[in-house]
Amino acid sequence: MNGTKAYKGMAMEGPVAAWYARISRSEKRHRLVAEKLVDKIPPGSRVLEIAPGPGYFSIELAKLGDYQVTGLDISSSFVEIARKNAKQAGVSVDFRLGNAADMPFPAGAFDFTFCQAAFKNFTQPVEAIAEMHRVLRSPGTSVILDLRRDASRPEIERHIDSLGLGLINRFMTKWTFRQVLLKSAYTISEMEAFVSQTPFHTCRVETDEIGFTVWLEKRG
Repeated sequence: MNGTKAYKGMAMEGPVAAWYARISRSEKRHRLVAEKLVDKIPPGSRVLEIAPGPGYFSIELAKLGDYQVTGLDISSSFVEIARKNAKQAGVSVDFRLGNAADMPFPAGAFDFTFCQAAFKNFTQPVEAIAEMHRVLRSPGTSVILDLRRDASRPEIERHIDSLGLGLINRFMTKWTFRQVLLKSAYTISEMEAFVSQTPFHTCRVETDEIGFTVWLEKRG
């Protein structure tokens, strides 16, 4: 499959993972996204979050419904942080170490998969989407939510300013968006091209101020 790229960003381990976990803890988006998706996920569903980082979305989803939630991240630091966060929140989420392009799960293990703000960092994007299809039962849904490469600088500035970060963290976050994240982000046409190379074949894409949401359905 095509689409392999080298990720040149900072590895999400150690101090970098701890910094990201700290600045993103208070973000309202984790709860808001979970509340938006809960109506799309039937009770009792097996849910996989791919690259959950500190685990905030998985934890919020576990609070909202009767789900079996699993998180898979390639960063051992994030897995450790996410497990601690789930324990502190009093919810059961199975956070595991693993690669999105080669998931350690059997076929049809999940009803719903979700990947937020991480897909652009994957070194094998096409393989990762194909794995989403493999681990889904039929019918099942996968959702990818991420930054658009064509997001404008003023839109990004407004988004970061709305997060309520302190001066230093706001500066570091804006620098990271401009110098790392935006350069790694994909366009909608690129995402559609990736999907066309997988068993999903097609997708539905919704856009917002700085990002997109890709809906993938496994049927039949």
